[in-house]
Amino acid sequence: MLKVNPHYEKLPGSYLFAEIARRVKEYGQEHPDAQLIRLGIGDVTRPLAPAVVEAMEKAAREMGRAETFRGYGPDYGYDFLIQAILDNDYQGLGIQADEVFVSDGAKCDVANVQELFSDDAVVAVTDPVYPVYVDSNAMAGRAGSYAQDRWDRLCYLPCTAENGFVPPLPDRPVDVIYLCYPNNPTGTVLTKEQLKPFVDYAKANGAIIVYDAAYKAFITSGAPRSIYEVEGAKDVAIECCSYSKTAGFTGTRCGFMVIPHGVKGIGGQGQPVELNAMWKRRMGSKFNGVSYPIQRAAEAVYSKDGWAQCMENIRYYLRNAQVIREGLEKAGYTVFGGVDAPYIWMKTPEGMGSWDFFDLLLNRYHVVGTPGAGFGPCGEGYLRLTAFNTLEKTQEAVERIVHG
Repeated sequence: MLKVNPHYEKLPGSYLFAEIARRVKEYGQEHPDAQLIRLGIGDVTRPLAPAVVEAMEKAAREMGRAETFRGYGPDYGYDFLIQAILDNDYQGLGIQADEVFVSDGAKCDVANVQELFSDDAVVAVTDPVYPVYVDSNAMAGRAGSYAQDRWDRLCYLPCTAENGFVPPLPDRPVDVIYLCYPNNPTGTVLTKEQLKPFVDYAKANGAIIVYDAAYKAFITSGAPRSIYEVEGAKDVAIECCSYSKTAGFTGTRCGFMVIPHGVKGIGGQGQPVELNAMWKRRMGSKFNGVSYPIQRAAEAVYSKDGWAQCMENIRYYLRNAQVIREGLEKAGYTVFGGVDAPYIWMKTPEGMGSWDFFDLLLNRYHVVGTPGAGFGPCGEGYLRLTAFNTLEKTQEAVERIVHG
């Protein structure tokens, strides 16, 4: 009989957001009259920008004519989209066209990139952390065993109110460091000066950084939008980006990853190996590319009209974040984030546990959040709220929490 991957058996329960969906569905079935307001899972609600829809429709019509039909596209992305990415996201940063890989979203990239790492690679993650970084490495066996709310082979970098949510450098040698800024779930950012020590650490220790920049379009404070703004990062960092939150592509699926040629690991014979070449080999074997209409839609995000329309949606969500942040602060809650990100990191009242507060909001106020404990040990005592609902429902949710 087939032997299954034993590391899956070590995973605790279900994926965080699947567990939330299960609980909310169960509550909704038991209380069909409850008017739930969902501020939990980070799914957008604003429609795609008109310029994006127009480009997608035009490309779809091209697929219906013999003279413009396209079959398999390039594994790594069409040149027109890659050039748009270089001209808009990496202008002046020295990124080359063959260092950009178009994908079906940042979540897939940050989960799949671990395939390039050796089985015994030591992984560091911020705490709290987006669960995909942890789960994907746990499934490969790098996280070790799970006990008492943590994995015994992971190196946790605590991000707390006491250290201003700035993670410390690893206290032991590690091979991979996952960073996400603007941060999910805390909504905080790091400056170039705060990122530079991680780049220096990676260079000094032969480590690499996996940098998740999925929320960079929300930055308003002047924080770096790319880790490649930090000197030396092109030698040690992989960057993952997404159109999901920037342009509302959560149901459309498109993103990209940048792997500079300077990012290298050690091969089986002790020789340096470019991760760029490894990823090309991996994509050629496992991926057939993002569809032509979707890539044309992503290209339209960078058009004059497309960018203006997408930024209008970003400002809408940031206004929601402001409503949540200011409303809760006035009511006496301690909150973080919501300035450079669509997430508000809310301290639970009176030492209440994360899941207990989640249940309280769901049962008493019919508001859905995300328990901070689901993001790691340092997330206990917090709840994440998202700004992706409508303004009206966001205002109502705050009113319910504050006034009952």
